[in-house]
Amino acid sequence: MKITPNQMCFGMSEDLDKASFLCFLRQIGREEFCTELSNRASSDDIDIFVSQFTALMKKYFSEHEYHTLFLNDQTRKKHHGEDE
Repeated sequence: MKITPNQMCFGMSEDLDKASFLCFLRQIGREEFCTELSNRASSDDIDIFVSQFTALMKKYFSEHEYHTLFLNDQTRKKHHGEDE
């Protein structure tokens, strides 16, 4: 299911929540939005956002996935015993 920003809504179904969340994350990643929000956010707001987002990544991603998916480090090799 692919939706547009004006179709985002949450709480109706898991499929719609996931499609809306994907759209939401794409909107967050837009350069203009990132610039404006980072210029306006207080240090406390930044700390809260980074802490909560980092906790979410730690919950769902292995260290290897964090480095390859989030940091875009394609040179990182998976260490023995590390989860996919």
